Amino acid sequence: MMNSHNQQLSLLSLSLAFLLLSGLRVEARLQHHAMNYQKLFVFGDSYVDTGNTRIDQPGSWKNPYGITFPGKPAGRFSDGRVLTDYIAKFLGLKSPLPYKFRKFIPQNLKYGMNFAYGGTGVFDTSSKNPNMTIQIDFFKQLIKENVYTASDLSKSVALVSVAGNDYNFYLARNGSIQGFPSFIASVVNQTAINLLRIQSLGVKKIVVDGLQPLGCLPGSTASLSFQKCNSTFNDLVLLHNNLLNQAVTKLNEQTKNKTTFIVLDLYDSFLSVLNHPSSNNIKDAFKPCCVGISSQYFCGSVDENNVKKYKVCDHPKSAFFWDLLHPTQAGWLAVYNELQTTKALQQIRY
Repeated sequence: MMNSHNQQLSLLSLSLAFLLLSGLRVEARLQHHAMNYQKLFVFGDSYVDTGNTRIDQPGSWKNPYGITFPGKPAGRFSDGRVLTDYIAKFLGLKSPLPYKFRKFIPQNLKYGMNFAYGGTGVFDTSSKNPNMTIQIDFFKQLIKENVYTASDLSKSVALVSVAGNDYNFYLARNGSIQGFPSFIASVVNQTAINLLRIQSLGVKKIVVDGLQPLGCLPGSTASLSFQKCNSTFNDLVLLHNNLLNQAVTKLNEQTKNKTTFIVLDLYDSFLSVLNHPSSNNIKDAFKPCCVGISSQYFCGSVDENNVKKYKVCDHPKSAFFWDLLHPTQAGWLAVYNELQTTKALQQIRY
């Protein structure tokens, strides 16, 4: 017979076991709803490119790009990490391999792949790099070659960046302001076609960037001494984002939960950081860190004798913009922290 002391101990053990099991059941229930994504596929432009752009092209592979991470130029249009790296981190993945390295580092194929190229758009731009339609063709070919299976794709996320190169090219070709709204509609329409194509290949979660405030990029604010945003450009961005949100709502209705299309609100995230820089450890909100020594030069420019024709700020870690178009690693981290307060990132996980 058990004495009363032993009886109490075994009752206590049973109670603890019951509590532990209940807790594990709750934990399992919660985990059942959280999706464990195993791959990230990336399409778009320099905001998400991690090394596809050719070494002989300006930027990304030239000094001083990459000085913060990994310490030398590595194909990112920043002093360090870009949006792709933070979205991969959010999913608990390594940043996916750039498409052009697929044959050199095959062991990294398991994290997905990055098909993005700097300078590209949904249509052809001044860049000779593959536009988004061709990037999706590359993806389709890899699926055809069984590099990725249907099971891989069902546990994957696609990140799609449309950061405004189509609009820069439109303006460079002297496109009229009157014709801008209908051109914006065609860019959004093509973006929606691209999202559907990615979905038709088997990806279940597709995340597309809303357009950042183009009027706040240093290229737009230089004439305002890097003091404030150009509101004309930002009005056009709002039109793009409204049309994109409508298109994505429609896609979600059409696919009836078979796929989730999610918009990342870069517009509000950028503005939150630019309007409250100090709460994000940013000292220089509008002024770019790396600039050419005169208007004929850019960040990374050298002359025919390889003498550098650019200057870099003392503290890239407290600047929001790296060059005339792209955030620093600190800028992207601040934007990522803002995005974590929105529903969109949580929707990726569930």
